[in-house]
Amino acid sequence: MYQWRKLTDEQRRAILASRRKNLRPWHSPPHFESAGQQCFHLSAACYEHRPTIGTAPSRMEDFESKLIELFSTEGCMLHAWCVLPNHWHALVRIDDLKEIIKEIGRLHGRVSFLWNGEDAERGRKCWHRCLDRRIRSDRHHYVAMNYIHHNPVKHGYVERWEDWPYSSANGFIAEAGRAAALKQWQEYPVLDMGKGWDD
Repeated sequence: MYQWRKLTDEQRRAILASRRKNLRPWHSPPHFESAGQQCFHLSAACYEHRPTIGTAPSRMEDFESKLIELFSTEGCMLHAWCVLPNHWHALVRIDDLKEIIKEIGRLHGRVSFLWNGEDAERGRKCWHRCLDRRIRSDRHHYVAMNYIHHNPVKHGYVERWEDWPYSSANGFIAEAGRAAALKQWQEYPVLDMGKGWDD
């Protein structure tokens, strides 16, 4: 979205022509369908990365609960999550990507209505779509998990994973143990994962 604003009209026309030619959505990421249960790294940002989720700890807690509930339904297995003031991430195994994207849209719609009422900003756009990345290997899975748990540190909110309360990191460390969590971090480094798409 942010890069689009920096493009010339000619560059925008070329991108749209390419998307039309390849049968891709014009202004959103494609959602690829596959049969059977698959694991995805899902992420969504507040519109223009405004800290709409993070106006109060109670809002962060409530949204985290709603997100966990959404991914706790039949056909879903939530492996990791993190909610930040202006975006969220989840690593989830699901049966039906198309249906879960619809449910995320419904959740975004409900909380947008609630938050816009609380903030006296009716009509404000709160969200900018949901991105999905299919997990392609065990390595990709563990790198994505590390990326999600490290996100609050990456963005400067805390110095350690366990200091961020709106994440699965504490539960992961408690279950796996600190030594195993550190080993996973060293064996599956994040490197440049996410560069440019969650800044």
